[in-house]
Amino acid sequence: MTSRTIAQDRRNPARARRTPVARPGGCAWRRGCALLLAAAGAALLLPTPVRAQEPAPGDAAHAEELAKQLSNPIADLVSIPFQFNWENGVGENDDLRSVLYVQPVVPFSISKNWNLVGRFILPFISQPADLVPGSAATSGTGDIVASAFFSPKQSKVVWAVGPVFGLPMSTDPLLGSGKWSLGPTFVVLKQQGPWTFGGLANHLWSIADTGNVERNDVSQTLLQPFLTYTTKSALTYAINSESTYNWKAASGQEWTAPVNVMVSKVTKLGPFPFAVLAGAGYYLESPDAGPDWKLRLAFTVILPRGR
Repeated sequence: MTSRTIAQDRRNPARARRTPVARPGGCAWRRGCALLLAAAGAALLLPTPVRAQEPAPGDAAHAEELAKQLSNPIADLVSIPFQFNWENGVGENDDLRSVLYVQPVVPFSISKNWNLVGRFILPFISQPADLVPGSAATSGTGDIVASAFFSPKQSKVVWAVGPVFGLPMSTDPLLGSGKWSLGPTFVVLKQQGPWTFGGLANHLWSIADTGNVERNDVSQTLLQPFLTYTTKSALTYAINSESTYNWKAASGQEWTAPVNVMVSKVTKLGPFPFAVLAGAGYYLESPDAGPDWKLRLAFTVILPRGR
Protein backbone atom coordinates (compact mmCIF):
# COMPACT_ATOMS: atom_id res chain seq x y z
CA MET A 1 0.00 0.00 0.00
CA THR A 2 1.39 3.39 -0.99
CA SER A 3 1.65 6.32 1.40
CA ARG A 4 -0.96 8.14 -0.70
CA THR A 5 -3.38 5.24 -0.37
CA ILE A 6 -2.83 5.19 3.40
CA ALA A 7 -3.54 8.90 3.55
CA GLN A 8 -6.73 8.40 1.57
CA ASP A 9 -7.80 5.64 3.96
CA ARG A 10 -7.29 7.97 6.91
CA ARG A 11 -9.52 10.55 5.25
CA ASN A 12 -12.08 7.88 4.44
CA PRO A 13 -12.31 5.26 7.23
CA ALA A 14 -15.00 3.37 5.33
CA ARG A 15 -12.50 2.66 2.60
CA ALA A 16 -9.94 1.33 5.08
CA ARG A 17 -12.50 -1.08 6.56
CA ARG A 18 -13.85 -2.32 3.24
CA THR A 19 -13.16 -5.93 2.34
CA PRO A 20 -11.75 -6.14 -1.19
CA VAL A 21 -14.28 -7.42 -3.71
CA ALA A 22 -13.12 -10.09 -6.12
CA ARG A 23 -13.58 -9.05 -9.75
CA PRO A 24 -14.38 -11.67 -12.38
CA GLY A 25 -11.51 -11.98 -14.79
CA GLY A 26 -9.06 -10.09 -12.59
CA CYS A 27 -6.60 -12.98 -12.51
CA ALA A 28 -6.96 -13.39 -16.25
CA TRP A 29 -6.10 -9.73 -16.76
CA ARG A 30 -2.97 -10.09 -14.65
CA ARG A 31 -1.93 -13.32 -16.39
CA GLY A 32 -2.47 -11.68 -19.77
CA CYS A 33 -0.49 -8.64 -18.66
CA ALA A 34 2.43 -10.82 -17.54
CA LEU A 35 2.40 -12.80 -20.80
CA LEU A 36 2.37 -9.65 -22.93
CA LEU A 37 5.23 -8.10 -20.98
CA ALA A 38 7.22 -11.30 -21.31
CA ALA A 39 6.63 -11.23 -25.07
CA ALA A 40 7.74 -7.59 -25.22
CA GLY A 41 10.90 -8.40 -23.29
CA ALA A 42 11.68 -11.23 -25.67
CA ALA A 43 11.14 -8.96 -28.67
CA LEU A 44 13.50 -6.39 -27.20
CA LEU A 45 16.26 -8.69 -26.05
CA LEU A 46 16.41 -11.68 -28.40
CA PRO A 47 18.71 -11.27 -31.41
CA THR A 48 16.12 -12.82 -33.79
CA PRO A 49 12.59 -12.12 -32.56
CA VAL A 50 9.79 -14.41 -33.68
CA ARG A 51 8.01 -13.05 -36.81
CA ALA A 52 10.31 -10.06 -36.91
CA GLN A 53 13.76 -9.57 -38.35
CA GLU A 54 16.61 -7.33 -37.31
CA PRO A 55 17.78 -4.77 -39.85
CA ALA A 56 20.67 -5.98 -41.99
CA PRO A 57 24.07 -4.48 -41.15
CA GLY A 58 23.68 -1.96 -43.97
CA ASP A 59 20.32 -0.90 -42.52
CA ALA A 60 21.59 -0.34 -38.97
CA ALA A 61 22.10 3.40 -39.46
CA HIS A 62 18.62 3.67 -40.99
CA ALA A 63 17.09 1.83 -38.02
CA GLU A 64 18.93 4.14 -35.61
CA GLU A 65 17.61 7.19 -37.47
CA LEU A 66 14.05 5.84 -37.35
CA ALA A 67 14.40 5.24 -33.61
CA LYS A 68 15.46 8.88 -33.15
CA GLN A 69 12.55 10.10 -35.26
CA LEU A 70 10.12 8.15 -33.10
CA SER A 71 11.34 10.24 -30.15
CA ASN A 72 10.14 13.32 -32.05
CA PRO A 73 6.34 13.77 -31.82
CA ILE A 74 6.29 15.72 -35.11
CA ALA A 75 8.86 13.75 -37.13
CA ASP A 76 8.60 13.65 -40.91
CA LEU A 77 7.32 10.07 -41.09
CA VAL A 78 3.99 8.30 -40.85
CA SER A 79 3.69 6.13 -37.74
CA ILE A 80 0.77 4.15 -36.34
CA PRO A 81 1.32 3.32 -32.65
CA PHE A 82 -0.93 0.94 -30.70
CA GLN A 83 -0.31 1.65 -27.02
CA PHE A 84 -1.72 -0.65 -24.31
CA ASN A 85 -1.90 0.64 -20.73
CA TRP A 86 -2.87 -1.24 -17.56
CA GLU A 87 -3.64 1.29 -14.82
CA ASN A 88 -3.67 -0.22 -11.34
CA GLY A 89 -5.30 1.09 -8.16
CA VAL A 90 -8.30 2.95 -9.64
CA GLY A 91 -11.61 3.52 -7.90
CA GLU A 92 -12.86 2.64 -4.46
CA ASN A 93 -11.68 -0.98 -4.79
CA ASP A 94 -8.16 -0.20 -6.09
CA ASP A 95 -9.11 -2.00 -9.29
CA LEU A 96 -7.67 -2.25 -12.81
CA ARG A 97 -8.51 -0.05 -15.79
CA SER A 98 -7.13 -0.83 -19.26
CA VAL A 99 -6.74 1.70 -22.07
CA LEU A 100 -5.63 1.10 -25.66
CA TYR A 101 -4.58 4.26 -27.49
CA VAL A 102 -4.46 4.23 -31.30
CA GLN A 103 -2.27 7.21 -32.22
CA PRO A 104 -1.54 7.71 -35.94
CA VAL A 105 0.80 10.56 -36.87
CA VAL A 106 0.71 11.83 -40.46
CA PRO A 107 2.87 14.72 -41.81
CA PHE A 108 1.97 16.77 -44.89
CA SER A 109 4.17 19.17 -46.84
CA ILE A 110 2.12 22.35 -47.28
CA SER A 111 4.83 24.60 -48.72
CA LYS A 112 8.53 24.78 -49.44
CA ASN A 113 9.27 25.70 -45.82
CA TRP A 114 6.44 24.25 -43.73
CA ASN A 115 4.96 20.92 -42.72
CA LEU A 116 1.55 20.23 -41.23
CA VAL A 117 1.66 17.26 -38.84
CA GLY A 118 -1.62 15.64 -37.85
CA ARG A 119 -1.77 13.67 -34.58
CA PHE A 120 -4.87 11.69 -33.69
CA ILE A 121 -5.47 9.85 -30.39
CA LEU A 122 -8.43 7.47 -30.04
CA PRO A 123 -8.75 5.63 -26.69
CA PHE A 124 -10.49 2.28 -26.16
CA ILE A 125 -11.26 2.05 -22.44
CA SER A 126 -12.32 -0.79 -20.14
CA GLN A 127 -12.99 0.35 -16.58
CA PRO A 128 -14.34 -1.35 -13.45
CA ALA A 129 -17.52 -0.71 -11.51
CA ASP A 130 -17.61 2.02 -8.85
CA LEU A 131 -14.92 4.14 -10.50
CA VAL A 132 -17.61 6.76 -10.12
CA PRO A 133 -19.64 5.85 -6.99
CA GLY A 134 -22.54 3.62 -7.97
CA SER A 135 -21.43 3.20 -11.58
CA ALA A 136 -21.37 -0.11 -13.44
CA ALA A 137 -18.36 -1.55 -15.25
CA THR A 138 -18.20 -0.30 -18.83
CA SER A 139 -16.02 -0.30 -21.92
CA GLY A 140 -15.88 1.47 -25.26
CA THR A 141 -14.27 4.42 -27.00
CA GLY A 142 -13.41 7.68 -25.25
CA ASP A 143 -13.09 11.21 -26.60
CA ILE A 144 -10.70 11.76 -29.51
CA VAL A 145 -7.90 14.30 -29.18
CA ALA A 146 -6.79 15.59 -32.60
CA SER A 147 -3.89 18.03 -33.07
CA ALA A 148 -2.59 19.92 -36.10
CA PHE A 149 1.02 21.11 -35.77
CA PHE A 150 2.53 23.69 -38.14
CA SER A 151 6.29 23.13 -38.14
CA PRO A 152 9.16 24.73 -40.13
CA LYS A 153 11.17 22.27 -42.20
CA GLN A 154 14.48 23.91 -41.28
CA SER A 155 15.23 25.09 -37.75
CA LYS A 156 18.05 24.71 -35.24
CA VAL A 157 15.44 23.75 -32.63
CA VAL A 158 12.47 21.63 -33.67
CA TRP A 159 9.21 23.37 -32.83
CA ALA A 160 5.57 23.48 -33.89
CA VAL A 161 2.33 25.17 -32.89
CA GLY A 162 -1.30 24.68 -33.80
CA PRO A 163 -4.81 23.90 -32.61
CA VAL A 164 -5.96 20.88 -30.62
CA PHE A 165 -9.53 19.56 -30.69
CA GLY A 166 -11.45 17.42 -28.21
CA LEU A 167 -14.01 15.40 -30.19
CA PRO A 168 -16.80 13.69 -28.19
CA MET A 169 -16.75 10.15 -29.58
CA SER A 170 -17.37 8.15 -26.39
CA THR A 171 -19.77 5.21 -26.54
CA ASP A 172 -20.73 5.65 -22.85
CA PRO A 173 -21.21 8.94 -20.93
CA LEU A 174 -18.84 7.63 -18.24
CA LEU A 175 -16.00 7.41 -20.79
CA GLY A 176 -16.10 10.95 -22.15
CA SER A 177 -16.77 14.60 -21.41
CA GLY A 178 -19.90 15.09 -23.52
CA LYS A 179 -18.31 18.33 -24.77
CA TRP A 180 -16.76 19.74 -27.92
CA SER A 181 -13.42 21.27 -26.91
CA LEU A 182 -10.77 23.47 -28.50
CA GLY A 183 -7.43 24.99 -27.56
CA PRO A 184 -3.78 25.59 -28.46
CA THR A 185 -0.92 23.11 -28.56
CA PHE A 186 2.84 23.36 -29.08
CA VAL A 187 5.94 21.21 -29.03
CA VAL A 188 9.62 22.13 -28.79
CA LEU A 189 12.59 19.75 -28.75
CA LYS A 190 16.30 19.42 -29.45
CA GLN A 191 18.08 16.39 -30.90
CA GLN A 192 21.81 16.26 -30.22
CA GLY A 193 23.77 13.08 -30.88
CA PRO A 194 21.91 10.17 -29.27
CA TRP A 195 19.84 12.49 -27.05
CA THR A 196 16.36 13.92 -27.60
CA PHE A 197 14.84 16.25 -25.03
CA GLY A 198 11.89 18.62 -25.04
CA GLY A 199 8.23 18.88 -24.25
CA LEU A 200 4.70 18.93 -25.65
CA ALA A 201 1.80 20.86 -24.12
CA ASN A 202 -1.80 21.67 -24.87
CA HIS A 203 -4.90 23.07 -23.22
CA LEU A 204 -8.54 22.25 -23.96
CA TRP A 205 -11.59 24.39 -23.15
CA SER A 206 -15.12 23.11 -23.79
CA ILE A 207 -17.05 25.25 -26.28
CA ALA A 208 -20.33 23.33 -26.79
CA ASP A 209 -22.43 20.49 -25.39
CA THR A 210 -23.36 17.36 -27.31
CA GLY A 211 -26.91 17.28 -25.95
CA ASN A 212 -29.36 18.69 -23.43
CA VAL A 213 -27.87 16.88 -20.43
CA GLU A 214 -25.74 19.19 -18.31
CA ARG A 215 -22.11 18.03 -18.10
CA ASN A 216 -19.10 19.53 -16.34
CA ASP A 217 -17.16 22.09 -18.36
CA VAL A 218 -13.71 21.12 -19.66
CA SER A 219 -10.60 23.14 -18.84
CA GLN A 220 -7.58 20.84 -18.82
CA THR A 221 -3.86 21.26 -19.41
CA LEU A 222 -1.49 18.55 -20.65
CA LEU A 223 2.26 18.81 -19.90
CA GLN A 224 4.52 16.16 -21.47
CA PRO A 225 8.27 16.66 -20.92
CA PHE A 226 10.49 13.88 -22.32
CA LEU A 227 14.11 12.72 -22.46
CA THR A 228 15.40 9.83 -24.60
CA TYR A 229 18.71 8.19 -25.44
CA THR A 230 19.10 6.08 -28.62
CA THR A 231 21.90 3.57 -29.15
CA LYS A 232 23.58 2.51 -32.41
CA SER A 233 21.51 -0.69 -32.31
CA ALA A 234 18.24 1.33 -32.44
CA LEU A 235 17.43 0.71 -28.78
CA THR A 236 15.88 3.76 -27.09
CA TYR A 237 15.66 4.44 -23.35
CA ALA A 238 13.08 7.05 -22.39
CA ILE A 239 11.66 8.85 -19.38
CA ASN A 240 8.68 11.17 -19.59
CA SER A 241 5.59 12.44 -17.87
CA GLU A 242 2.09 12.82 -19.29
CA SER A 243 0.73 15.09 -16.58
CA THR A 244 -2.71 16.68 -16.72
CA TYR A 245 -4.17 19.47 -14.60
CA ASN A 246 -7.97 19.67 -14.43
CA TRP A 247 -8.85 23.29 -13.66
CA LYS A 248 -12.49 22.34 -12.93
CA ALA A 249 -11.73 19.59 -10.40
CA ALA A 250 -12.25 19.90 -6.67
CA SER A 251 -9.35 21.05 -4.51
CA GLY A 252 -6.72 18.31 -4.20
CA GLN A 253 -8.09 16.42 -7.23
CA GLU A 254 -6.57 18.48 -10.03
CA TRP A 255 -3.30 16.69 -10.86
CA THR A 256 -2.71 13.37 -12.58
CA ALA A 257 1.09 13.17 -12.77
CA PRO A 258 2.82 9.92 -13.74
CA VAL A 259 6.53 9.37 -14.31
CA ASN A 260 7.07 6.77 -17.05
CA VAL A 261 10.22 4.79 -17.80
CA MET A 262 10.33 2.90 -21.11
CA VAL A 263 12.60 1.01 -23.48
CA SER A 264 11.89 0.48 -27.18
CA LYS A 265 13.51 -1.25 -30.14
CA VAL A 266 13.23 -0.66 -33.90
CA THR A 267 13.25 -3.85 -35.96
CA LYS A 268 11.29 -5.01 -39.04
CA LEU A 269 7.95 -6.71 -39.50
CA GLY A 270 7.94 -8.05 -43.05
CA PRO A 271 8.64 -5.08 -45.35
CA PHE A 272 7.83 -2.46 -42.73
CA PRO A 273 10.02 -0.94 -40.03
CA PHE A 274 8.46 -1.79 -36.72
CA ALA A 275 9.01 -0.72 -33.11
CA VAL A 276 8.09 -2.47 -29.88
CA LEU A 277 8.07 -0.74 -26.49
CA ALA A 278 7.64 -1.82 -22.87
CA GLY A 279 7.54 0.36 -19.79
CA ALA A 280 6.06 1.20 -16.42
CA GLY A 281 4.86 4.32 -14.65
CA TYR A 282 4.32 5.54 -11.10
CA TYR A 283 1.82 8.29 -10.26
CA LEU A 284 3.34 11.00 -8.10
CA GLU A 285 -0.12 12.54 -7.85
CA SER A 286 -3.61 11.54 -8.95
CA PRO A 287 -7.23 12.07 -7.87
CA ASP A 288 -8.68 9.83 -5.15
CA ALA A 289 -10.18 7.51 -7.79
CA GLY A 290 -7.05 7.67 -9.96
CA PRO A 291 -4.37 4.99 -10.46
CA ASP A 292 -1.24 4.36 -8.38
CA TRP A 293 0.93 2.75 -11.07
CA LYS A 294 0.71 1.34 -14.59
CA LEU A 295 2.30 -0.97 -17.13
CA ARG A 296 2.65 -0.12 -20.82
CA LEU A 297 3.21 -2.10 -24.00
CA ALA A 298 3.23 -0.52 -27.46
CA PHE A 299 3.72 -1.56 -31.08
CA THR A 300 4.37 0.96 -33.85
CA VAL A 301 4.24 0.43 -37.60
CA ILE A 302 6.52 2.98 -39.31
CA LEU A 303 5.95 4.24 -42.84
CA PRO A 304 8.79 6.64 -43.77
CA ARG A 305 7.91 9.37 -46.23
CA GLY A 306 9.58 9.63 -49.60
CA ARG A 307 11.62 12.77 -50.09
